[in-house]
This record gives sequence, structure tokens and C-alpha cells, in this order.
Amino acid sequence: MLADIVVYNSSPNCPVSRSLIGSSSEVSKEKIILCHVTKRKKPHSRRPVKVPMLTPVHCRKHQQCAREHQNWTTEQWKKVAWSDESCFLLNHVDGRVRVRHLPGEHMAPGCTMGRRQAGGGSVTLWAMFCWEILGPAIHVDVTLTRTTYISIVADHVHPFMETLFPDGCGLFQQDNAPCHKAKMLQEWFDEHNNEFEVLTCPPNSPDLNPIQHLWDVLDKQVRSMETPPHNLQDFKDLLLTSWCQIPQHTFRDLL
Repeated sequence: MLADIVVYNSSPNCPVSRSLIGSSSEVSKEKIILCHVTKRKKPHSRRPVKVPMLTPVHCRKHQQCAREHQNWTTEQWKKVAWSDESCFLLNHVDGRVRVRHLPGEHMAPGCTMGRRQAGGGSVTLWAMFCWEILGPAIHVDVTLTRTTYISIVADHVHPFMETLFPDGCGLFQQDNAPCHKAKMLQEWFDEHNNEFEVLTCPPNSPDLNPIQHLWDVLDKQVRSMETPPHNLQDFKDLLLTSWCQIPQHTFRDLL
């Protein structure tokens, strides 16, 4: 980057500066640029950071949401129940592992990585939490459809919100997945709007949901086990058990 190789120098008498600008003494200090020839940093190859693809419409909605909630207090955020679903791979292979070896050593034990066909499979969980307590974590057998999701809302979200916020002041957060926007689900929320409300989030805004951090905590907690799971059933049981063991301060510090 330009900032890495140039710097403004306040001394026009610097030898390197003179070699760059000539012998003229009528040079403004603000315009003297000193190139860090000996300290120049070489850029390294990096993977691009993955971010949500935002259109101008998305940006306007994000800004509107930020303005609406910029003055919220901690007490107000404590009334929000956050939810999301995530997929966990049995064999955690994301393509970012790198090894260094000499020619002919590519099959050495330290340069190989075991794998199973199809990555060993995956487990999808849906979960929710609020400042007060962790909510239920549900294993989703198939792709989350509107029928599956409305069953989760009726059987788990409803009693959770009713118990934690009996006065009806609770807010249930969900993203803009197609199954979350189904007409039958909106009708269900309308019928129960006196018990809790739905917190509307702008599209393509996973960074606004603190449960994303809990997914990372859960994944690291499972990967750190001395005895890793060997099949999907063990993996699912370990994920559900580990979710319940996330310390209270971990999710409270997110709000």
C-alpha cells in the first residue's frame, strides 16, 4: 500500500529527500515525500475476507436500522432473544491449512491430512439465546423449511418467550431466510403479537447477530475435545451437550 512505502518528511535537508527532489531549496515541507526504500514492506498473498454482498438498497436499510437502535440501552437489548441456524462439519476442513515441505516430502506424515468421503457429513443446529439464559438448541434433520421452522417457533420459541418475558415485552430476532418470511409464519406471529414481537433486521446482516459468535465458541469447544467424535450421532450429541455448557459470561458479554 502507498502508506507503507511513503511518508511525509518534515526535513528538506534529508539526503534521500534531496536525491528525490533535486537541489532546489524552495520546496514546501508538506510536499516532501520520503520513500522507505530500505524498509519497504512486500505484500503477502492473502485470502480475501468474505463479507456479505451488499447493494445500495441493503446499505440504506442497514443505516436506517443503525439509526433506529443507536440509542438503545443495555436494558432494552436484554429483552431481545437472538436466533439462527448453523451447519457444522464432522471433519473440519476449510481449505486454509498450509504445510511447508521439501521436494519429495509431500507424503510425509506431517504433510498429510486425513479425510472421509463427503467430508464425513454435517450436523445443522438451530438455537436461540438472550441475555438472561441460553435457549434451546434443536437438531435440524433436513434443510430448514417453513413447515419445520413454524414447528420450532410454536414448540420452542413460544414457550421460551412466554417464560422469560411474561409481560409481553420480549423481542424475537430472526434473519431474512426464505422460511422465516413465509406467509403462514407471518400469520402465526400476528396471532401472538400480544405475547412477543419480532425484531426486524435488515437483509444480509449476519454481523448484527451476536449468536454468530456463539457458533464459533461452540465449534472451538467441540474441536478441543481430547476424544473427537467418530460419527454423526456422537457429533450431534457433543454439539448439543456443549451448547448447554457455554458459560453465562460468554453470551452476556456479547450484549
